[in-house]
Amino acid sequence: MIAGVRGQVLALGPDGAVIELGGLAITVQCTPGTLARLRLGETGRLSTSLVVREDSLTLYGFADDDEREMFELLQTANGVGPRLAQAMLAIHPPREIRRAVATADIATLTRVSGVGRKGAEKLIVELRDRIGSLSDDVPGATPGPITPSAPWRDQLRQALVGLGWTAREADDAVTAVEPEAAADVELAVLLRSALRVLGNR
Repeated sequence: MIAGVRGQVLALGPDGAVIELGGLAITVQCTPGTLARLRLGETGRLSTSLVVREDSLTLYGFADDDEREMFELLQTANGVGPRLAQAMLAIHPPREIRRAVATADIATLTRVSGVGRKGAEKLIVELRDRIGSLSDDVPGATPGPITPSAPWRDQLRQALVGLGWTAREADDAVTAVEPEAAADVELAVLLRSALRVLGNR
């Protein structure tokens, strides 16, 4: 198993990055939030999980080991594949997923495209005993209030700047897709819309 990669970031796209590893160019599928941490031409490090299929080998990248472990745990639930697990992490950080499962917060889970009410209920039943407690995020800590994830504006702006656009261009694109964000769509969808806006200029 490839547990992580570290190397120069050769390319960034809306769904992943290309990282040089020992003379090889490795494609890694990432969420917009993870991509926002990478910078073109600089050294990047990602925790990774290799998904093997009969006709493909796909490497998924994450900001840290906690995200990777949550990605792999989610896939142990019936009906959850790598794409859906990654989509969940694109919307919610691991701590928020733990909280939602532990407290049976169906509304939070169904914010992810592809997760309906029945799917959320099944996820809760199957993972409740394995998801871990909220205090698992910080050893020795007691459960506290959940910190909301970063606003979509900041995440989208960081992702666009990481892809090579200027801060001003990123701000303009964020403003342009604001009406779409009101519909509570996924960050990945907003990123693709913003790139279309920038590509038409």
